[in-house]
Amino acid sequence: MGKSIVVLGDSISAAYGIEVRQGWVALVQQKLQESHKDYAVNNESISGDTSAGGLARIDNILLRHKPEIVIVELGANDGLRGLSPAILKSNLAEIIKRIHKSGAKALLLSMRIPPNYGKRYTEMFYNIYPDLAKEQKIPFVPFILEDIALAKELIQQDGLHPNEKAQGMIVEKIWPHLEKLLK
Repeated sequence: MGKSIVVLGDSISAAYGIEVRQGWVALVQQKLQESHKDYAVNNESISGDTSAGGLARIDNILLRHKPEIVIVELGANDGLRGLSPAILKSNLAEIIKRIHKSGAKALLLSMRIPPNYGKRYTEMFYNIYPDLAKEQKIPFVPFILEDIALAKELIQQDGLHPNEKAQGMIVEKIWPHLEKLLK
């Protein structure tokens, strides 16, 4: 049996609004076939999921897949609901601790929320990711929708989700960080 990578995410990773095979997770699997054939990606992403939802599911996911690497892409829905950044950070920290306890490595994908939530909240929200990465000594990918979120041609009509044209760009942001963990 090969090695497992799990993606624990929300709609961005669940390929919301596009064909699953066009989503960034499927594209990462294709890229792995070129250089790391022994790895399989298991997408455990659920549209609308929050950090609390990910925390509730992580133990079962770790038990089922026994992954080498877990890519964590959660938090956007916490932010869009105006939930406490402290609770988001606590949930993500616990998810990462459980990943490490299982023997797997974690890769944190950071998100941003729209500026209409106010400068203080949006900065507190975004700073969770680099702070947590430093505290937990794990790699993180800066905002995966950088250069995508504000480009109308790369976003679906809902104004939130990246379209199929943006998926390759997301992979390019994640790949260098993931590749280091594969070594």
